[in-house]
Amino acid sequence: MRVRFRFTKLGKVRFISHRDVARCWERALRRAELPVALTEGFNPRPKVHFGLALPTGAESLGEYLDVDFRDAEAVDVDALATRLTPLLPDGVDVEAAAVIDTSATSLQEAVTSCSWTIEARGLAPGQGRAAVDALLAAAAVPVVRQRKGRDVADDIRPYILHLSLIRDLEGVAGPTGGDPVAAAGIELHAELGTKPRGLRPAELAAALGPGVHEGRICRNQQWITIDGARQEPLLAGATSSTRAPVGAP
Repeated sequence: MRVRFRFTKLGKVRFISHRDVARCWERALRRAELPVALTEGFNPRPKVHFGLALPTGAESLGEYLDVDFRDAEAVDVDALATRLTPLLPDGVDVEAAAVIDTSATSLQEAVTSCSWTIEARGLAPGQGRAAVDALLAAAAVPVVRQRKGRDVADDIRPYILHLSLIRDLEGVAGPTGGDPVAAAGIELHAELGTKPRGLRPAELAAALGPGVHEGRICRNQQWITIDGARQEPLLAGATSSTRAPVGAP
């Protein structure tokens, strides 16, 4: 039996890496004494399958992982969220769990886009709207990326599926002082494509203008496209769930 979990990553735990979060999950599953299936071979590992890695320092309202269990009758799916949350770090809260088809496409392959709330810092006050409009109007947005040790030119415009201005942000002085105006910026809502190569929030912020950088970011949701319609990953594969999945617009 395969179960898909949706969980959050909020607060100070955002500074824990994707790999460390995976270790926390493996430890929590072990402490809960759940019958997690193991791989074969000399070094068996829990069959735990994560979705797209979240950048270290980012928060999330919509993280996912799939776990294989060897004894379906011994697992109360409806109780998994409340059973596992106390065993995970503060800020990692399991919101829902659902049984999914074991033949379902992996999260890594299935997710086609992600919705984000992104702070873009370094814009002069009042320049946010013009920067967003210019980016949306551009036929191409070239960036240079490192790929296998080489600089490669990519056009990131096709990955910007939606972009809108939420509000202007006032300047905030850094821990050592400095000009707060230089840290002014905007808060954005964006939906960024992940196929064939994902667009990172930091790349989007940098594309808004020279010296613009990401501030605090939050992944609101991940999306799977089925028959032309996007669905939240838990809903896309669920046969039963602890509660109705909630997706960000």
